Amino acid sequence: MAGVLKLIEAELAQPAPAAVTQLAAQLAARASGGTAAVLFYGSNLRDASLDGVLDFYILLDDVRTWPGPRLAAFANRLLPPNVGYFEGPIEGATLRVKYAVMSVEQFRAGTSRETLDTTLWARFSQPCTCVWARSRADRAVVGTLVQQAVVTAAQWAAELGPERGEALAYWRALFAHTYGAELRVEKTTRSDDIVGRNAERYAALLPEAWLLANLRFEARDDGKLHPQLAVDERLDATRRWARRQQLGKWLNALRLLKAAYTFDGALEYLAWKVERHSGYRLVFATWERRFPLLAAPRIYWRLRREGVLR
Repeated sequence: MAGVLKLIEAELAQPAPAAVTQLAAQLAARASGGTAAVLFYGSNLRDASLDGVLDFYILLDDVRTWPGPRLAAFANRLLPPNVGYFEGPIEGATLRVKYAVMSVEQFRAGTSRETLDTTLWARFSQPCTCVWARSRADRAVVGTLVQQAVVTAAQWAAELGPERGEALAYWRALFAHTYGAELRVEKTTRSDDIVGRNAERYAALLPEAWLLANLRFEARDDGKLHPQLAVDERLDATRRWARRQQLGKWLNALRLLKAAYTFDGALEYLAWKVERHSGYRLVFATWERRFPLLAAPRIYWRLRREGVLR
């Protein structure tokens, strides 16, 4: 049963490029000692690339310690996480980060079996690394919570996957379900890509996580697994998942609406995206930076006039 935590701790301890750890430390310092840890995840971690935008999760003791308006902290307490964009020169290059901010307790709730929101445990059942931690104790807490995400994901994989099959079939079924519960633009083959890149990892994790969850299963000689789930257990899981799928897209929509008011560095992020995809460099007036929502229609028509948007 210690296999899951051992593997997760090894992943979290994987060294990241110095530029990534420097950026993480700069962001962690914003909370004046209130940051417990910073997690690095996503496509840049998988591809070992610094191009594009790095994805960070910043875990705090209390979301109110993060600088910003009180309204943003209140919104984060109601519907975490808040998101932001940051860019800075590191070792002669400009690196960019899109970060999410929530408390350790919110992270704990979001990776638990009981949560109705599927996004957090689904995301952190995938590889991540802890690029900054305040202490060994904080790093250990993060390891336990990421393990919780993996176990939650594995339980749902058993209930939503085939009656019997190879380990990867359960993960593919799971990620197909979680992507279906969110507003996503990725291709329908995304779940295959995620699993295929780390096939050995996912194959090793599943039976270990089932053991940790006290889920009985049969490991067959042909390599297939057979969770011992009764028909009524699967039916109950299907009903519970239907609630989560119905709620998931609404939660995503509410977070997008919230981001319109709380996204830190939104205009810088927009400018980078526009220049990256079109070559056009957006320059903002002082009042546009102060009142980005009021400026949005003007910026939109400017992009239309320049032929960036069609």
